[in-house]
Amino acid sequence: MRTLFLLVLGVGLAVPAFPQGAPDKGGPAAAGLSSPPGPGAAPLQAEPFAFADFTWLNGTSRQTDSLLDTKYFTGEFRADLNFVYDFNHPQDHTLTGSSELGRTNEVHVQQLAVGGDFHWNHVRGRLLTQFGLYATMTPRNDASTAKGQWNTGDAYRYVSEAYGGYHWDALHGVNLDAGIFMSYIGLFSYYNFDNWAYQPSYVSSNTPWFFNGLRLQVFPSDRLKLELWLTNGWQSYNMFNNTPGVGASLTWRPTADLAIISNNYILGADTLGNRKRTRRHTDNSIQWKYYDRPSAPLDKMALSFTFDFGDEQGGGASRSGAPDAPKQYFAGWMLYQRFWFAHDRHAITLGGGAISNPGRYLVLMPPINGATATSGTPYFTQNPGDPYHAWDGSVTYDYLPNPFITFRGEFNRRGASVPYFAGSGGVTPPGGNQGAPGSTVPGWAPDLRKTESRLTLAMLVKF
Repeated sequence: MRTLFLLVLGVGLAVPAFPQGAPDKGGPAAAGLSSPPGPGAAPLQAEPFAFADFTWLNGTSRQTDSLLDTKYFTGEFRADLNFVYDFNHPQDHTLTGSSELGRTNEVHVQQLAVGGDFHWNHVRGRLLTQFGLYATMTPRNDASTAKGQWNTGDAYRYVSEAYGGYHWDALHGVNLDAGIFMSYIGLFSYYNFDNWAYQPSYVSSNTPWFFNGLRLQVFPSDRLKLELWLTNGWQSYNMFNNTPGVGASLTWRPTADLAIISNNYILGADTLGNRKRTRRHTDNSIQWKYYDRPSAPLDKMALSFTFDFGDEQGGGASRSGAPDAPKQYFAGWMLYQRFWFAHDRHAITLGGGAISNPGRYLVLMPPINGATATSGTPYFTQNPGDPYHAWDGSVTYDYLPNPFITFRGEFNRRGASVPYFAGSGGVTPPGGNQGAPGSTVPGWAPDLRKTESRLTLAMLVKF
């Protein structure tokens, strides 16, 4: 444990924003204390990250107060509704290659979440449901559900976060939680209300949204958070084999205008049925607010930069490549620039990025004939060394009339080195899916293209 802690500290101080989802704070509110300490008691330490306003961060809610707050429970409600116009016009209305969107040319409830945070006498807990398309899209990207009995993909499908824990008043706070929590890989939040853009680039969209296991949060100061994770695996409800995933995170906010994160998946064995193949991943971000003039028409500007690198080794794959073990790695980056106008009532975000992922082990499986991460499909293989390079760019406009709603319009252009995006013929056989998920259908093939352009209109609500 000591070696792991030192590794996280060393890596994190060298590189970088806040974890996906709502902030986890280690001060009195997180502990569930109902009142300040009495006379003669030790003074409370400064609450982490409360020394400045960080609502400008990508991946963090812009709200400063909750309307549903009581002494024991802080409630939360989220609604994410969208309409996507795909210029490829897939006849089956299916969007491929996205964790955030699944259907085109229709109005859909992408996510509806109800829940909140329980807090009392140092005991803490969080529950947030997930209904809408997220309830099926998120579990289908977890291949671990094929191992063993009891269908965890169904058991957890309506839950995005569910954990209990305990808080200690040590340093500036120490929390131990067990359950399903956000993954912290990829800067963007799982919840689109918190983000600068609706469709994140591949670095975020193709990396985990959740972990299932244990996490230990330590706040040495009100500007620094360290985390250790022991999880079932890489975005998985179960273990893929017999080895847990080990990871760690560092979040450092030295000033009100700078946020740095380093998230590191130190070791996992996350290829179903291949115990010899291991995985590592590092995800690092920096966010900088370099302009802030509240009275000016253009009142704020900030940027974020994220870079990732990972690999898989053993079991027929290697980082550098060999005749019997082709290259298997993930390298990617994404850059976003945000402008706020008219007292933060309007905002424009420009961004995009690129990835290279030989072996395609993190590329989202297109749902061809009902294919899932478990089934795979011969129409889009994921063999060691299979090439995959992709890029994307986006322009996002937000109208923010108050802190509880966002009206969003976004244009995306994506490209890949191999046919990947749904074309006009779609990815569903005539009459619907046939045979086993992902299997071949005689006389039929999916219509896959190398490019895709689309327009997304969304209404996002949070209380």
